[in-house]
Amino acid sequence: MDKQYQQEMSARVKSLGASAILLKNREVLFSTKKFSELDIERSLMLTSGMPDQDTVELDGTTYMFARATYKLPTGEDGVLLLLAPVTLNSDFYILLGIFAISFFILTFLLMNFWVSYRFSRGMLTPISRLKAAAVRISEGDLNFGIAEEGEDEVRELCRTLELMRLKLKESIYLQNKYDENRNFLVSSISHDLKTPVTSIIGYIEGIIDGVARTPEKMEEYLETARSKAVLVNMMIDDLILYSKLDLKQLPYHFQSTNLVGYFEDCVSEYQYEFEQANFTFELINELVSPVTVLIDRERFKRVIQNILGNAAKYLEKADGRIVIILRETRTSAIIEIKDNGKGIPEKDLPHIFDRFYRVDPSRTNTDGSGLGLAIAKQIVEGHEGEIWARSIVGEGTRIMISLRIV
Repeated sequence: MDKQYQQEMSARVKSLGASAILLKNREVLFSTKKFSELDIERSLMLTSGMPDQDTVELDGTTYMFARATYKLPTGEDGVLLLLAPVTLNSDFYILLGIFAISFFILTFLLMNFWVSYRFSRGMLTPISRLKAAAVRISEGDLNFGIAEEGEDEVRELCRTLELMRLKLKESIYLQNKYDENRNFLVSSISHDLKTPVTSIIGYIEGIIDGVARTPEKMEEYLETARSKAVLVNMMIDDLILYSKLDLKQLPYHFQSTNLVGYFEDCVSEYQYEFEQANFTFELINELVSPVTVLIDRERFKRVIQNILGNAAKYLEKADGRIVIILRETRTSAIIEIKDNGKGIPEKDLPHIFDRFYRVDPSRTNTDGSGLGLAIAKQIVEGHEGEIWARSIVGEGTRIMISLRIV
């Protein structure tokens, strides 16, 4: 209760930013700060009997408190309350706020950059490349590939545009092939048909002009004209067949076929014709076991027919001989058609399967279309097989065909 002590205490608590309240029987005797009676009652109530509580809220301000209870000499109760306002470290919270905002902004910018990058990589860049590809296609440039990139829809668009490019390229290739074959047919017909057609006209004019006066001579002229007409018809058929094979317009009907049985039928079919021409024709089977191949029986018969016809054409010996030899490897069947004709010069051998190539130019327009072996090659390759030739001048020629065993 000493006034001097109260002043010292007031100076000390004020220097700490705190307050002191001195009470006697709940009556305020001294206070360094003015509090309402309600706040003082609340402070007394909240600071008594709560040992685990170290703060109290008065008038909207939170205070840390210390309470001292004592007895006055008169026996009355006295209470001393020391209240220090709890102040937040504003600098820390400001820094924390700045850090949080900065972190949010940085994260936002990084996410925005990542999303923009992903969007650009997944959408904008592929679309830009697709646009450039579309421009190149519209300009007729199809010699490039379109990569599948980007997100699902864009990737599908890339795939579709690439398929369109391939289809366009294929259609242009086929169109060029059509044009090439049309020009080829026109030039070939005009070149190769000129001689037999001229001969037909000459013999018919001979009959009309009376050159063939006797029935025998007239029959000879008519038979010659007929044979030339048959040759023209055969040449036209060969040209059309070769054109269809070259453009892959001729379908194949593959069947599993026993190799020996098939060639036995072939030999029996041509046996009489070759015997009439005084040629020996036989089949030699060197197969260890039965072999089955997948062939179009009718188309492959054309291969054998063309090779045999070509061989018979160049057999000029009295003891002319044609042999079909059947062999096998681990995965393939080998068909060899061998003759003892005059053979093919080495310089001509690589070209005998070319269209309209003739080893003997003197036979041009008199012995066929010049497409026999070219047609045979097309059909064999249509069977995923191979065909090649070996020949020695004066000894004969061997044509070999390889087919996959099934």
